[in-house]
Amino acid sequence: MKQEYEIVIVEDNPDDAELMIRSLKKHQLSNKLILLEDGEQALDYIFCRGKYEDRDSTGSNMVIFLDLKLPKVHGLEVLKQVKSNEKTRKIPVIIVTSSKEDPDIAAAYDFGANSYVVKPVNYESFVETINHLGLYWLVVNETPNNGI
Repeated sequence: MKQEYEIVIVEDNPDDAELMIRSLKKHQLSNKLILLEDGEQALDYIFCRGKYEDRDSTGSNMVIFLDLKLPKVHGLEVLKQVKSNEKTRKIPVIIVTSSKEDPDIAAAYDFGANSYVVKPVNYESFVETINHLGLYWLVVNETPNNGI
């Protein structure tokens, strides 16, 4: 049996965040959902600091769905810090963004992104895309325990 995952959604657009959450819940992929609205919150949560310093992360497997264009700390910087830290580098980070810019795509992979997905504009396509991402990363893909 697959271990439950903590799904961390880092998304500043409330509509996109709601669609992601609804899609994951609709397909019973919600596990434990955490919604963070900016890059600073994401780093604090992932590294158990600030208002999240008491968060128990032992034994927790995490998957991060990360937007790039975030307030406070850009998504690429969040990715860079996650992937450059020994304790967090194995956490799957899936970029889910509206940017189709080649420099963003290249930088994301250079910094260690596990996948780069451009958000579809169409509602149905967006929901279907999130469903496929959830199924792959939470059910099909095998990862080591990446609790920090």
